[in-house]
Amino acid sequence: MIRALNEERHIRKLLTGIKKQTIQNCEVILVDSGSTDSTVEIASDFDTRIVSIDPEEFTFGRSLNKGVAVAAGEFVVIISAHCYPVYPDWLEQLLKPFKDPQIAVCYGKQRGSETNHYSEHQFFRSYFPDTSQSNQGQPYTHNANAAIRKSLWEQHPYDEQLTGLEDLAWSSWAKEQGYSIAYVADAEIIHIHEETIKQVHNRYRREAIAMKQILPSSQFSIRNMISMIIRKVVEDISQARRDRVLSKEILNIIRFRVVQYLGTWQGYRYSGNIDHQLHKQFYYPPQILSEKTPESRPVEPINYYAKLDEERKTYD
Repeated sequence: MIRALNEERHIRKLLTGIKKQTIQNCEVILVDSGSTDSTVEIASDFDTRIVSIDPEEFTFGRSLNKGVAVAAGEFVVIISAHCYPVYPDWLEQLLKPFKDPQIAVCYGKQRGSETNHYSEHQFFRSYFPDTSQSNQGQPYTHNANAAIRKSLWEQHPYDEQLTGLEDLAWSSWAKEQGYSIAYVADAEIIHIHEETIKQVHNRYRREAIAMKQILPSSQFSIRNMISMIIRKVVEDISQARRDRVLSKEILNIIRFRVVQYLGTWQGYRYSGNIDHQLHKQFYYPPQILSEKTPESRPVEPINYYAKLDEERKTYD
């Protein structure tokens, strides 16, 4: 299942990657939230079932629920339209943990593209390590690259009122019911972000609002904000120095971390109504763990440029 809004630049690559998977004949569902570009037309070329959600009724959880509700399978894979799988066994690896009947949700590795902010690459490294966990101890998951057991969703659909983190809320519920969460490093995708600094701020603000909805007693003070900015800037600068890109990235690192935690602090302080206008503001833009050495994989990545290379050989 794919959630999308105006993703004509990326969705063809994702759908091509799905077609190249070792698991074939998958039901592909696109939940479109009012695209005004050619997203729906491109998806229609790939035998995709289109489910539409009106912008006036959009929430993150509601769009997920609409897609999962029409899915026929026992397991529902969820991926964002601006992502694409790295390997042809992405689906196979992501679904393997469900052999254990106690697994409620499984999520896979994410890495960024060249357009992602440098600090976001560090986020991916931290939250999506190179080693798998068959039964992780905490409820973190991420619906940009995940799969759930539909029978459990039928017991407990996604929260439609949250401004974000609906995946964390659902996996927390699953853990409370005694089910397990698996992380699969081999189920790798590229998660493309082309966000402005303002959009980064907006994303972390809405997620903090959602966190307060999920955990009303949680706090994030000015002291926390300053401490986290300093800590993460120092960590990113150290990594950028090792990567030999410090002079190029230092200003971007500082900007990203400042707006990230400023947005988080503002989200925790938010005291207004959680209504349609707030959801619309967040989704619809104006106008419009310890380091370990990973094992090498004996699987070749998907070649998204094979057809183009053949055409060049013909002309040569």
